[in-house]
Amino acid sequence: MTLRTYRGSCHCGSISYEADIDLSQGTGKCNCTFCMKTRAWKAFVKPAAFRLLTGPDAAKSYHKHPQAPLKHFCAECGVMTHETGSADYMGGDFVGVFIATLDDAEPSELAAAPVRYSDGRHDNWQNPPAETRYL
Repeated sequence: MTLRTYRGSCHCGSISYEADIDLSQGTGKCNCTFCMKTRAWKAFVKPAAFRLLTGPDAAKSYHKHPQAPLKHFCAECGVMTHETGSADYMGGDFVGVFIATLDDAEPSELAAAPVRYSDGRHDNWQNPPAETRYL
């Protein structure tokens, strides 16, 4: 795999985006309360690699506390398209693209993408939890 421009959207199409992602560089899943409840799977990119094409007015945003990434979702259909945040261990500002919203990713690409696991439940973000099979 290499860097590729993917198109993505929410379910109803009110929000659409492009993102330059190299899936071979890895994706992420974690066991924090948000990711567990939403079954989140993300690819992380720098903000310059993410372009919102439509829907800034259709988007709502949420985070549980100020340190958490801001999750952006469609006010109409409720699908989360991306999150924005900043963390030293992520190299500063980032966009987390929710893999499930990629419209043109082939199943074989997704199956081949490495997954890194984070133990967010215990604020141990750079290490995997003891059990990952349920993620």
